[in-house]
Amino acid sequence: MRAYQILPGDGIDGLRCVDFPHRELGNGEVRIRVHAVALNYRDLMVARGDYLVTVDDPIIPCSDGAGEVVATGHGVTRVQPGDRVAASFFPHWHDGPTGPDKIRHALGGDIDGMLAEEVVLDEDALVKIPAGMPFVDAATLPCAGVTAWNAIFESGNDVRPGDTVLLLGTGGVSILGLQLAHAAGLNTIVTSSSDAKLQRAQALGARHLINYRATPEWQEEVLRATGGAGAQVVLEVGGQGTVNRSIASAAMGGSIAIIGGVSGAGGDVNPATLLAGAKRLVGIFVGSRAMLEKVVRFADATGLQPVVDRVFTFDRAREAYRHMASGSHFGKVVIAVA
Repeated sequence: MRAYQILPGDGIDGLRCVDFPHRELGNGEVRIRVHAVALNYRDLMVARGDYLVTVDDPIIPCSDGAGEVVATGHGVTRVQPGDRVAASFFPHWHDGPTGPDKIRHALGGDIDGMLAEEVVLDEDALVKIPAGMPFVDAATLPCAGVTAWNAIFESGNDVRPGDTVLLLGTGGVSILGLQLAHAAGLNTIVTSSSDAKLQRAQALGARHLINYRATPEWQEEVLRATGGAGAQVVLEVGGQGTVNRSIASAAMGGSIAIIGGVSGAGGDVNPATLLAGAKRLVGIFVGSRAMLEKVVRFADATGLQPVVDRVFTFDRAREAYRHMASGSHFGKVVIAVA
């Protein structure tokens, strides 16, 4: 069985394809033949060695993958051979609010992930996917799809059709957030430095488009587009360079979901800007298996097809990483394994 390994900090060039022996299944464990793996910005962080956790030994990277159950260990009841499944980002966060014990391990971060021909996971980490959902589509949902779902529909938000969601950029989380919000009847505003990407976002249902290079004070355009009200939910991916503009863009009582920090952490936030509008800064750390189940059901019921920028073959994994690192992608970058 082939799998990729990387020692965090070795960079993309440190990604190596190695042969792994098959191991026996323990109680409650499931062997999965992986068909597709989707990359996230977090995978670049792991490669650079600046992810949230530190490990001393090489790991199999990538949290997001989908495949077919080929064998089950003793006591497994949730799945059976032949089932099509996706893996949950946090194997131990099944439902309910988060907690240290639930997020103690994350696939492809501090424990082995999905970039392999076969993986062994506990049955409780798995979500069944519909027969009609391609493995490539399902592979995009565990991190980016759940993060977007959590930011928009969970975390105390009470969004209703007609409310506005502001999405920064056109990466995987933002585009899946756009698709989820549009399918739920929400108005969407998308920012980007690329007019071509904005036009693609419009084709996916974006109501308002803002080129933040042409309009540096883009928060003013958000307020204009919403009649001065602002957005009920903001998906904040920028970090230090954008968080104050995101706060200014949010409606009274709205939430700014912190899901990334492309421009770095830090920066001064004036608490008065939150107090005066009863606004909330909410940290979004992906989500639970139950949220992944909701995303899968919602995508199946609405016919939502995640936007996939490019699909690379298994032997071109490094190239997939480099394409992701270039920032030229629109939507998700996927590696076809099987």
